[in-house]
Amino acid sequence: MKIQEMREKTIDELSTLVLDSKKELFDLKFQKSVGKLEDSSKISKTKKIIAQAKTIISEKANKEVKENA
Repeated sequence: MKIQEMREKTIDELSTLVLDSKKELFDLKFQKSVGKLEDSSKISKTKKIIAQAKTIISEKANKEVKENA
């Protein structure tokens, strides 16, 4: 998912994305520990998605606070 697509989503949608990505990350780490993970780059990509979504959530929250002040 691209950053621009994330910016168009609401905070709730982004929060859902973070939760789903965390579940996926857990599954990937589990697969890695068992030795079934074929593409280890998926772990870093999933971490990146989580970080980007959290950053956009905080940006939107800060923007809402500034608008309401």
